[in-house]
Amino acid sequence: MPEEDIFEVYADDYDRWFDEHQDEYHEELSRMRQILPPPDSRSIEVGVGSGRFAAPLRIGIGVDPSLALCRAARRHGIDVIRGKAEALPIRDGSCSSLLFATVICFLDDPVAALRDLHRVLLPGGVLIIAFIERDGEIQRRYLKEGGKGRFFSRARFYSQEEVRRFLEGTGFAVREIDSKNGFCLFAAPKI
Repeated sequence: MPEEDIFEVYADDYDRWFDEHQDEYHEELSRMRQILPPPDSRSIEVGVGSGRFAAPLRIGIGVDPSLALCRAARRHGIDVIRGKAEALPIRDGSCSSLLFATVICFLDDPVAALRDLHRVLLPGGVLIIAFIERDGEIQRRYLKEGGKGRFFSRARFYSQEEVRRFLEGTGFAVREIDSKNGFCLFAAPKI
């Protein structure tokens, strides 16, 4: 079953995970708040999912390919554009900041997606990328348990060094790193 199908069929399960794992969810949100520039009307979450990060972080616009998750994000108050990270339906240089949380592991071509993220950012705009590190504590736990593990069973995880190379090869400079328990955040301005 392609990844989009998993998210279409189990969108409610995906969204419910955040209610059932409040401590982990709130810790991730807290860490994102510390590294995310203050959102404005030009901030977007790419791969918004059900809107569980965008809404509390006050990012009002999201992009996602899953129709079911777009509906869920709208229920959380997010204006949603249906689209993929590799071909964003957004004008060049129109975004001040982008949040890209736990998306890179689902992409067939992360470099193509990062090139398109670079395209839509203003000069000096910042990409916040959050990802589950390969062989980290979180990856091992998710693959063992049900719930979110179902979504990550077909994911491809990357190391910090691999993601840094992807970013630097597509016109970003990693300026800040926050890594804990196999969940990593990079703040990477467009250069």
